[in-house]
Amino acid sequence: MALAAVTTFAHAAAAACGDWTSYRAFVARFVQPDGRVIDYATAVQQTTSEGQSYAMFFALVANDRATFDRLLAWTRQNLAGGQFDANDVRLPAWQWGKRPDGSWGVLDPNPASDADLWIAYDLLQAGRLWNAPDYTALGTALAAQIAKSEVTDLAGLGPMLLPGPQGFVNGGVTRLNPSYLPLPLLRGLAHDLHGGPWTALAQSTLKMVTSTAPRGFAPDWVAWHEGQFVVDPKTGDVGSYDAIRVYLWAGLAAPSDPLAKPWLDAVRGMDERVAQTGVPPEKVAATSGTGTGEGPLSYWGALAPYFAVLGDTKSLALARTHLAALDGGTPGREPVYYDRVLGLFGTGAIDGRYRFDANGQLIPSWRGACE
Repeated sequence: MALAAVTTFAHAAAAACGDWTSYRAFVARFVQPDGRVIDYATAVQQTTSEGQSYAMFFALVANDRATFDRLLAWTRQNLAGGQFDANDVRLPAWQWGKRPDGSWGVLDPNPASDADLWIAYDLLQAGRLWNAPDYTALGTALAAQIAKSEVTDLAGLGPMLLPGPQGFVNGGVTRLNPSYLPLPLLRGLAHDLHGGPWTALAQSTLKMVTSTAPRGFAPDWVAWHEGQFVVDPKTGDVGSYDAIRVYLWAGLAAPSDPLAKPWLDAVRGMDERVAQTGVPPEKVAATSGTGTGEGPLSYWGALAPYFAVLGDTKSLALARTHLAALDGGTPGREPVYYDRVLGLFGTGAIDGRYRFDANGQLIPSWRGACE
C-alpha cells in the first residue's frame, strides 16, 4: 500500500507544476484584499482562525507569499489584537464577525487549538521554504504558547491538546476533538523545535483515535473520564463534519511514519463503507457503525488522499469524479467555504501539489518536481 501511494503521488507531482486554478478561485472568492477569509454561509459572515490557518497553508503550497503575508497580517491585527510577534505572542481568537449591534470584531475570544497548531506549523514551514527567519521565530513562539496554554497532561494517557484554553474541562470530564491533531503537523513541530510535547502528543492521539473508533469510524468529539475515553456528553458518538478530517489527516501522513499504518487501520471503516455503498454517509454512530444520509461533495475531498494511501483505486476514481463536480460548482448555488477547503486539501494532495515526509516537513511541488 505504501509503495502504491508513493508512486501515485510521485506521478501526480510531475504534472502539478502549472497554476493551481482551484486555489486562485478560492482566494478570489473567500479572501478579502486585506487578508480576511470569509465564511459567507454564516449569518455573522464569520472569519475563523481555522480559515486563516488553512488559507496560509494553501498559500504556502501555491508559493504565494504575498497572500500568505496578507493572511498573517490580518490575523495578527484582528484575531490577536496586534500582539503576535516572536517576543510577545497571543493565541488568536477563534471567531470574528458581525456583532448584534452591527459593528465588526471578535465574537468569541477563546482560541481554537487546531488553528493555532496549523498557524505555528505554517510559519515554521514558511520560514524553511522561503528562507525567512522571522516566520520561524514567530512559529517557534506560537508553538511554545500552545504547549503552555492548550496542552494538558491526562493521567493514564499523557499529554493531550485541549480544543482551547477555556471551557473543555468540567467535573472531571475533558472534552477532546480527534480532528484537531494531524500527525504530520505533530511530526513537523517535533522535528523543527527539538523538544516539547509533540512526539508524546502523537502517541497519545493515536491512542485516542484507536480507542474511540471501535467500528473504524471516527467521532466528531470524545471525552476522557476517570482514565479512559468515553462518549462525549454533549454531542454523543456522532462522526460527521469534524470527523471527516480524521480520514483526511490519516491519508496525508507519510506512509514511512511508524504511526501512519496503525492510525490508518483504526479508521478503515469509512473505506469499507464506501466500497459497499458507493457513497460516504453524512453521519455515523461511531460505537455501532450505523450510518445515515449521504455526505456532501466536500467529503470526497477529505477522503481522496485516504483512498489513495489505502490503494483503493475504485473509490479514488469515484472521488475524482465527485471532486470535478465540486470544482465546477453547482448552478445557482454559491460555493461554500468548508467545501472548498476540503476540496483543496484533497485535490492538492492527489494531484501531487504537496506531500509530507516522515518528519512532517512539507514538500510542495514547487520545491520538488517543478524545480
